[in-house]
Amino acid sequence: MIVVSAVGTEIATVEVEGIPFPQEITVSKPLSLLANGITDIEIHFLQIKYNAIGVYLEKDNVLAHLESWKGKKAEELVQDDGFFQALVSAPVEKLLRIVVIKEIKGSQYGVQLESSVRDRLVSVDKYEEDEEEALEKVTEFFQSKYFKPNSVITFHFPTTPGIAEISFVTEGKGEAKLTVENKNVAEMIQKWYLGGESAVSPTTVKSLADQFAALLSA
Repeated sequence: MIVVSAVGTEIATVEVEGIPFPQEITVSKPLSLLANGITDIEIHFLQIKYNAIGVYLEKDNVLAHLESWKGKKAEELVQDDGFFQALVSAPVEKLLRIVVIKEIKGSQYGVQLESSVRDRLVSVDKYEEDEEEALEKVTEFFQSKYFKPNSVITFHFPTTPGIAEISFVTEGKGEAKLTVENKNVAEMIQKWYLGGESAVSPTTVKSLADQFAALLSA
């Protein structure tokens, strides 16, 4: 169960493209909003924004794990694949909260995710039958969904590596859930959003670099 932490009776939030993101979310322990961004494309000089993204992490534990990058500037971190690999492999609880800005079919999102994760697995020779089955379940999960504005997709990665818990909530329907129990697929889903220069959202990657440069120099 995901619990949104409140300060008094009001929830402390950060706005991303006009969408409020709670500063703290608790699953098994409190996770802090440490970065945010959007996914978008440009068509004929017109920017189309699809999703707003919030990255929640165990702040103290993840900082301890990334001590080697202490003193690095944001411009250095944003280009450092080793830094983002360390973030993905850090044995800390992580949560990605994705809020829909522009409505699309869930199948479109599922195909994008599947294609990116599969390509990443193939490139490191880790795309076997187990990975194919796990990825098919993810695609099927999104197949029947419709992403109305303000629908919320959550990817929760427990401290135990190898698991990704996916949930989808949209207006007028109950929460749908899927657990992916494949270490390689779970890692590559993280990399889709947290993978540095190859990630789907450059604004989120820049936000991560900016935040960690500041936090690691404090």
